[in-house]
Amino acid sequence: MAKKNKEPEKKKGNMEGVVGLVGSTTEQPISETLEVNYMPYAMSVIVSRAIPEIDGFKPSHRKLLYTMYKMGLLTGGRTKSANIVGQTMRLNPHGDAAIYETMVRLAKGNETLLHPFVDSKGNFGKVYSRDMAYAAARYTEAKLDPICTEIFKDIDSDTVDMVDNYDATMKEPALLPTTFPNVLVSANQGIAVGMASNICSFNLKEVCDTTIALMKNPDHDILETLPGPDFSTGAELLFDEATTREVYATGRGSFKLRAKWQYVKAGNLIEITQIPYSTATEVIMDKVAELIKAGKIKEIADMRDETDLGGLKLTIDLKRGVDPDKLMQKLFRLTPLQDSFPCNFNILIAGMPRVMGVGEILTEWTAWRTDCVKRRIFFQIQKKEDRLHLLKGLERILLDIDKAIAIIRETELENEVVPNLMIGFGIDEIQANYVAEIKLRNINKEYILKQTKATSQLEREIAELRSILESPRKLQNVIIGELQEVSKKYGKPRKTEIIYDVQEVAEEEQEEAVPDYPVTVFVSKEGYLKKITAQSLRMSGEQKFKEGDSLAFSRETNNKAEFLAFTDQFQCYKSRLSDFDDGKASLLGDYLPQKLGFEPGENLKALVFCGDYKGFVLFFFENGKVAKVPLSAYETKTNRKKLTGAYSDKSPLVKAVALDADEQMALYSSDGRASIFSTAQLLPKTTRNTQGVSVLTLRKKATLTDAVLLEESGIVNQSRYRTKTLPSAGAILKEEDAPEKQQAFDV
Repeated sequence: MAKKNKEPEKKKGNMEGVVGLVGSTTEQPISETLEVNYMPYAMSVIVSRAIPEIDGFKPSHRKLLYTMYKMGLLTGGRTKSANIVGQTMRLNPHGDAAIYETMVRLAKGNETLLHPFVDSKGNFGKVYSRDMAYAAARYTEAKLDPICTEIFKDIDSDTVDMVDNYDATMKEPALLPTTFPNVLVSANQGIAVGMASNICSFNLKEVCDTTIALMKNPDHDILETLPGPDFSTGAELLFDEATTREVYATGRGSFKLRAKWQYVKAGNLIEITQIPYSTATEVIMDKVAELIKAGKIKEIADMRDETDLGGLKLTIDLKRGVDPDKLMQKLFRLTPLQDSFPCNFNILIAGMPRVMGVGEILTEWTAWRTDCVKRRIFFQIQKKEDRLHLLKGLERILLDIDKAIAIIRETELENEVVPNLMIGFGIDEIQANYVAEIKLRNINKEYILKQTKATSQLEREIAELRSILESPRKLQNVIIGELQEVSKKYGKPRKTEIIYDVQEVAEEEQEEAVPDYPVTVFVSKEGYLKKITAQSLRMSGEQKFKEGDSLAFSRETNNKAEFLAFTDQFQCYKSRLSDFDDGKASLLGDYLPQKLGFEPGENLKALVFCGDYKGFVLFFFENGKVAKVPLSAYETKTNRKKLTGAYSDKSPLVKAVALDADEQMALYSSDGRASIFSTAQLLPKTTRNTQGVSVLTLRKKATLTDAVLLEESGIVNQSRYRTKTLPSAGAILKEEDAPEKQQAFDV
């Protein structure tokens, strides 16, 4: 009987190798691979590349500006950009292209920043143009703008830590000691690994005034001194107090911007001179051309880009008899001429990313700036004390200059001069060295008296500096004084005009243009939506879904119906079925996360149809709480809008159900219990993000798993599970009352 060849046995253990016939491989758990190989990269991107710090700069900005400072470009003339890029590579090893792109964004010519840090000459492109390329570094010139005086002030006075560069051949600042909250003045955007940052710019004068007001009164209402962001491209800010306060409090939200325009009657044309910061002229032109081609805009005869050295200008030629106001309202609704700027105030604080509101950012900046001022004063005190110490030694020899000369003359060896002076006058080595280095011509009473006369002045200055260090009020006054000086010297009028009396874009014309007819909506578990007409549905066969996907629910409604899509990031997206094309059973449909513009990683959690907004939405959370929110809280006058803070983030959402009137509901928990309650027992809350009321008392580690209408639950013994008081622990679910398999989300 032939012997069977035994296969080599696999060694046990996650990290032990597997010996094969040809060679050997090593097994490694994916979790360890991520931790060892990927996490260092991710942390490097977050901490050392993409997220700005409290001084308002990313490392690439800081390295470039510090290099220019060391090159003497703060006071000197311009030099070729290629020269600056080459010098910066001593601090930034990421290559000349990346460095030059950083310079372009900071340059005055590009118009990205309200207060550019680079005084440029040549073509640096434009922030409002997608296709206008900047010239190569060998053709352009640059130097530091005068405002950089405020970001390098006292950098040589130990105000910030100096660290080694990448090859430890020179030092660079860990932060720049900005004398004003540059983090809010300069717009900044960055995408790291698993997180991002998007900070809008605010007016310098308003930011300084707000910082001063908060230092004097921590309860100051920020909106009084900081009415809204200010963008380098100007345009108009559509003021919404609730949204603005939300951004100021949480650091998240969005601001609405729209273009500035004027009607020129002589040529029957519209001139657009300022556009939202978040778009570009080419994007607007492409969208208008697309709408004209689709026949959705018929009032425009021609549109052209007339941007020149005088600035941005888009010109629209109107057809005869067209109302320019109505056309612009239509363009605001259909094109990026009205756009939103999403805010995500994510900033590195002591190496840790934190999303903060405006007040918290200014508080952090004030604390950091206070530390910078303290370090500067300590440095000044040390310098003055060192000088005072030398003068004290000089005072000693004033008593007997002849004795000092005699000691030096009678000392045979040079290295014994200092020790002999120390012994002769009772001074230390530093003082003795200073005395020994005095020129022979200066060894006279007049010179020494003149030098020592500064002793009392130095003592007064040191005492004054120490009193500032010991008094928080005096330290605060120093910072306030610097802020007032910066505001006075560099403050500029607002570029972005704030429109307080916002007239929502009228949609009556669009409403009339949208036909209304019966449709059936099919939504899959993965978030695909199909809208099928009654005629098409009669002729269609089986509904097609993506592999692994299946039907979540279907509903008969009409083409003008509005719905709310709630996501796992506590946000809500409002849309209408009329925005979706009629589909067929054989198609997958529209992918809602893409169609509605979900953020990366955001998933659909629940979808509800809102009808006439007369009912309410019930939010069921894993912790057993239920929130009852009126549908009117989600009503807006615009066709489609993203709402942040759509529901509570204290516990994961299990389900959202829209009801026109109070109903009986059945709740199920993970430990096999069920409870029946009436929604009339819950009081509606006006705030969308309310935590709700405890309805189901859960045992340890148990969670609420589902909620359905009682009539759809299949429960036979209803009295067993019914409760009159809340919260209720429910009852063990009997087999005959077990629910049928419920859907992932419901209407």
